[in-house]
Amino acid sequence: MSLKLLTISFLLTSTLLSFFFIQTKLTKPIAAITPPINSLYSPKSNLSYPVSFAYLISASDGDARRLKRLLSAIYHPGNHYLIHMDQGASASHHREIAEFLTQNPVFRRVGNVWMVGKPNLVTYRGPTMLATTLHSMAILLRTCKWDWFINLSASDYPLLTQDDLIDAFSDLPRDLNFIQHSSRLGWKLNKRGKPIMIDPALYSMNKSEIWWVIKQRTLPTAFKLYTGSAWTILSRSFAEYCIVGWDNLPRTLLLYYTNFVSSPEGYFQTLICNSDHYRNTTVNHDLHYIAWDTPPRQHPRYLGLPHYKKMLTSNRPFARKFKDNDRVLDKIDRDILNRRHRALFSYGGWCSGNSMFGTGSCSGLEEENYGVLKPGQGSRRLKTLLNRILSVRYVKKMQCR
Repeated sequence: MSLKLLTISFLLTSTLLSFFFIQTKLTKPIAAITPPINSLYSPKSNLSYPVSFAYLISASDGDARRLKRLLSAIYHPGNHYLIHMDQGASASHHREIAEFLTQNPVFRRVGNVWMVGKPNLVTYRGPTMLATTLHSMAILLRTCKWDWFINLSASDYPLLTQDDLIDAFSDLPRDLNFIQHSSRLGWKLNKRGKPIMIDPALYSMNKSEIWWVIKQRTLPTAFKLYTGSAWTILSRSFAEYCIVGWDNLPRTLLLYYTNFVSSPEGYFQTLICNSDHYRNTTVNHDLHYIAWDTPPRQHPRYLGLPHYKKMLTSNRPFARKFKDNDRVLDKIDRDILNRRHRALFSYGGWCSGNSMFGTGSCSGLEEENYGVLKPGQGSRRLKTLLNRILSVRYVKKMQCR
């Protein structure tokens, strides 16, 4: 078979495979994870929270303990949580997380934490990471009401309470999208824009590395490429556009990024900055504290106690990456989240530590506490950051160019 024919055959096959993958993964698990209506916590009072967040927490093999700690630290009855444990993780880890979710009395009563019943096989740097994010986004759009979508990994951790986060975001326009982006791709033009790769997890049940096609492609002229952080906070409106967009740009870019290495670091950036409707809703910030080497390596540094002061003064709501049970996490729990005396959840209006089931368990969630916020220093720190990055001067200078 000639090289030209092989290339054409490859592109057609990968396009069909990616279309089939996205379609099935977006729709099949919905019935399995949608909670029964009577399991949702519906207080008789008319109290509600000003804004709500939908979290995707992604984890892989060996992440069970980190995932449980992260979920407990960011849990709030006003938000929604979807756990995706990589299909490649061991059955014992899947079972451990499932038991953790089903046995917790607060999760059972409120009914706002779910686990993907048929998870995806995820390849590092492959488009299956992007497919998992879109899959989870579609599930959350169909399952519950929320204002912003946040994707985290099990190696992330919060730097404020959820009451702080809700309070700081309560006065913001609901169409803002926090996406760190740049059109200056530099070395990525030749190393990511031109090469063609395929992710075996699109068609194989066995996990393996991505592989490369010898022939390269030219850079696109129908749209402009952008790159940035894989960690975002997306508005519900933009999330709906990604899943059921009224023009063909989301699908066109999805097919293009099927053969693009590290597609989560470019898809949302390229999509939003090439959309006339959404390009002016971007805030060029991922709201994460991340420590990189100079020059940056493939992975950021692990954070520890020496980074604590810089994390705090950065005013950012999240940080990454952390090792399992690092001592700095204990300090964050104690000094920022007020998770003292082995408290399961972070301090908040709904969870003040006076539960009849024991300090910090919050199993005695009362109706009069639903909708009550008790923000603290974390809210003030985040508002300081938001005021800076949302200033007209900053936004105009940093928006899509």
